[in-house]
Amino acid sequence: MDTELEARKTTVPTKSQRAFEILCRENTRMLMVYLRSFLRNEATVDDLFQETLIVAWRRLDRCDLDRPFGPWLRGIARILVKEHFRKEKRSPILLDDSIVNAIDYHFEHIRSLAGDTWDQKLEALQFCLEALPRQHKEVIEGRYNNKMKVKGLAEDLAISVEACKKRLQRARAMIADCLKRKGLLGELEGTS
Repeated sequence: MDTELEARKTTVPTKSQRAFEILCRENTRMLMVYLRSFLRNEATVDDLFQETLIVAWRRLDRCDLDRPFGPWLRGIARILVKEHFRKEKRSPILLDDSIVNAIDYHFEHIRSLAGDTWDQKLEALQFCLEALPRQHKEVIEGRYNNKMKVKGLAEDLAISVEACKKRLQRARAMIADCLKRKGLLGELEGTS
């Protein structure tokens, strides 16, 4: 943590500061997932996560705590992500405003669904992942946990690239069906 944050902790916290700490804890996973949707490097994700919280802390007086906290945090993170890529002199397609807005829309949609916290939603997702048949679980784990490309994953599983793509498609559909049954995934706008 930043020394400024530590210094503020030694004083008696105000109601807003206590609310800030609670809201940060409740939104930690969401913010990490949001940052990972733009960045692959875990160290960069961690750095920008910390920086987002520091900026949010410094701007706490500008936050309307009667409004949802997650979108405010994501707004800060979005600016920091864009700044990061500007410093790197890169402009990934993921930062196109229409894509960022679509990602924000999906985060808000997820927030509004059943389940009180992101942790509860992640627990449901974990349940759905565990319920997958072995061959479907393998492709999901390889692609998302191990960050393998489809071609490498297909080679690893000794199947064709097309068969690997089809398994991924079926596994995603099974996860979506499971989440729908749990009331955690409705029909998203623009999807069929």
